[in-house]
Amino acid sequence: MYDVIVVGGGPAGLSAALVFGRQRRSVLVVDGGRVRNAPAAEMHMMLSRDGFDPAELLAIGRGELAAYPSVEVRPGTVVAAEGEREDFTVTLADGARERARRLVLATGQVDEPYDIPGLRELWGTGVFHCPFCHGWEASGRTLAVVAADPAEAMLAAYLADRFSDDVVLCTHGTEKLPDEITARLELRGVRVDTTPLTEITGDPGDLTVHFADGRTLRREAVFHKAPTRQHSDLAAGLGAEILPDGTVRVDELQMTTVPGVAAVGDTAKLAPVPAATTLVVLGAADGVRAALWMDGDLFRADLERDGAP
Repeated sequence: MYDVIVVGGGPAGLSAALVFGRQRRSVLVVDGGRVRNAPAAEMHMMLSRDGFDPAELLAIGRGELAAYPSVEVRPGTVVAAEGEREDFTVTLADGARERARRLVLATGQVDEPYDIPGLRELWGTGVFHCPFCHGWEASGRTLAVVAADPAEAMLAAYLADRFSDDVVLCTHGTEKLPDEITARLELRGVRVDTTPLTEITGDPGDLTVHFADGRTLRREAVFHKAPTRQHSDLAAGLGAEILPDGTVRVDELQMTTVPGVAAVGDTAKLAPVPAATTLVVLGAADGVRAALWMDGDLFRADLERDGAP
């Protein structure tokens, strides 16, 4: 039996495994190899690694884990998990079953861009989701924001406030925005086009937005905060509370509502937080935080088992 099984080999999962390895915990990391930021060539806002290749970061992380003999990284997908604190069992897609005293879920989310041809194909290269991750690189460029949900329309106002004086909001058929949002868009000089989109063509840096009425709009970059879904339903299957936005509810120690199960990265969030964060540095921090407190929990459990007062 492992001390901990970490499901997911992204920055959050590998960071948790690093902490456990340094504390001589036996750890199995099951890595499906699919990370949310795979299309992106750069990551940002991690001190000393701003603009770094996220794939290279993971390769370096896996290499660092090799220094700790109690950590095993195994390619694979966990398809089921069951059990309770001190005795969990996970089942992998190849039929293997492994047991652990604790679980850390670092399975992440999946972006689901609107069904507009070109939007998914350009995701992460010419179409971006986050002004913190990509806004600086978009400075001074002609931008479009694709947002049919009025709640996401304020992204256009934010981009106009920070990075560009030429921003067009494409609502993809949403005819009416709340008056408050319309006023804020007008204040920032954002033009609004309510015509449905048919496709986005071109190459990163030179894109063409095609409208259903035959018009086109040339843009240097497009932003789109796509809907998301959980990459895995393991947390729900274990009985963890799922928040209305689909993320896993955790407390300040990254623990889910299931004893012995932590969730880290954009899989999870505190209930009062508006949205799960997508930054690499915060995912890594979640993994470290979860492992620190979970190691203490394992230590206390060992003391109780050994009869310590």
